[in-house]
Amino acid sequence: MGDSLLSGPGDYDRVRARFRWPALDRLNMARVCCDAWAERDPGRAAIIEVGPEFTLSTFTYGEMRQQAGRLAASFARAGLGPGDRIAIFLPQGRFVPIAHMAIYKLGAIAVPLAVLFGPEAITYRAADAGARLIVTDRAGAARLAALRSAMPSVETILSMDGEADGAVALARFTEGAPEGFPTRDTRADDPALMIYTSGTTGHPKGALHAHRVLVGHLPGVEMHHDFLPQPGDRLWTPGDWAWAGGSLNVLLPGLYFGVPVVAWAFQKFDPEAAFAMLNVAGVRNAFIPPTGLRMMRSVENPMERFGLALRTLASGGESLGTPTFDWGREVLKLPINEFYGQTECNLVLSASRAMGVMRPGMIGKPVPGHVVAVIREDGSMCDPEEPGQVAIRRPDPVMFLGYWNKPEATQEKFIGDWMTTGDRGFRDAEGYIGFFGRDDDVITSAGYRIGPVEIEDCLIKHPAVALAAVVGKPDPLRTEIVTAFLVLRPGQQPSPALADDIRAHVRKRLSAHEYPREIHFIDEMPLTTTGKVIRRILRDRLASEPRPT
Repeated sequence: MGDSLLSGPGDYDRVRARFRWPALDRLNMARVCCDAWAERDPGRAAIIEVGPEFTLSTFTYGEMRQQAGRLAASFARAGLGPGDRIAIFLPQGRFVPIAHMAIYKLGAIAVPLAVLFGPEAITYRAADAGARLIVTDRAGAARLAALRSAMPSVETILSMDGEADGAVALARFTEGAPEGFPTRDTRADDPALMIYTSGTTGHPKGALHAHRVLVGHLPGVEMHHDFLPQPGDRLWTPGDWAWAGGSLNVLLPGLYFGVPVVAWAFQKFDPEAAFAMLNVAGVRNAFIPPTGLRMMRSVENPMERFGLALRTLASGGESLGTPTFDWGREVLKLPINEFYGQTECNLVLSASRAMGVMRPGMIGKPVPGHVVAVIREDGSMCDPEEPGQVAIRRPDPVMFLGYWNKPEATQEKFIGDWMTTGDRGFRDAEGYIGFFGRDDDVITSAGYRIGPVEIEDCLIKHPAVALAAVVGKPDPLRTEIVTAFLVLRPGQQPSPALADDIRAHVRKRLSAHEYPREIHFIDEMPLTTTGKVIRRILRDRLASEPRPT
């Protein structure tokens, strides 16, 4: 309960040399994230909820154990047991950890569903997972009511805040159930959590994780938050807690370390409101994906207006880029610790100001305990500066057990003992790893292989550009041409002259083969719930949109 895995302070090399994984035989996430703290300090704050007008309310470990125990007993009474899949369809708030802890106590498998998912995304995941019960609220129940026929395995929809639209109210479901449900004595390798991949290409796949996945995340969380926990630390992310970044980078590690986690169930990300909330809630440690940070760059004089108490600021999910990194250092007076991982094997690379790992334009170095390399197609390691595929060596406690009901896809993920990521990168002589882009996103043009990240980085340095995404468009002469989709800053208007100026901006700073030959101005960037650009949608739009400027 709450033990740090990184021994600090110290520089990266010393910390890495001292690192050892703890013995991982028996482990249950409910035990270490809920029961242990409730026994030691039941009044300790677990969740700080931000309500309307930024009112704050506290949810304690004692309350969490009591309510999770009663819910777990009710699950068991309803015939649910170890290995059953229970979906969680809830916004940030106390009901989410209650549901997670109850599921882990039972030995069942939690299947988080993001509240921003549309009907097809919800039904596909629930049906593919074979979920028997969905934990939601009244708003979620209203959305799920029309989808029941497309989720044949779902027997019950449970509403945590009252009966609605065919959902059973929590009070009725748990009536008469005892509070002291014993947490199941699970192995560290027993399945506990299934998070679906973003689905940027093809159908999403269920990445099945064991209880040990929590421990696998801890050194990375400690690294990018500069030796979390420190006195007064308080965590927050705008990312949905259904995402690996929200649940495994923030919620569950925060509960494990006894660091209060701020919950803010906003409808749409508003950068000014985000700054105000950070101030009011006293957030000390934030994880904000790059897209959110780019939106926050539009806020004028945030430090003077909001007076932030941030100790650490971390970002991941897609490439951060040097303009946003420089903005953090110059405007927020805080370096942004970038990190990297995937749903299947998350948080394996990181930067850390406290550990002396920080280089603009590079992700960082392998988190202590993880072996990360850039490899060739035959599995051999690339030389410094040689491009290849980022890969992680097994065994590793943070690595998934496999894809749900997809053994062939699981096998295809590996080259020998290397779990491949599909991300193109390189390693420099000092061990830093940089990122080119996804294999699927690399553009082949006139014999050149072009990664989109560098071009996108350059595009958002243009004063008119807020967000940028670059894809390849099929071309009979060049194989593909570089094509940019741009969201402009407020007050900027699309025009042929602006498009020409942006092209010249990139051509001057990069090279003649990397500038975007086509530019599309769009009102909104297609993003996953994790804040990643869905380039597949942009490639599909190229065939149907009018000829660009």
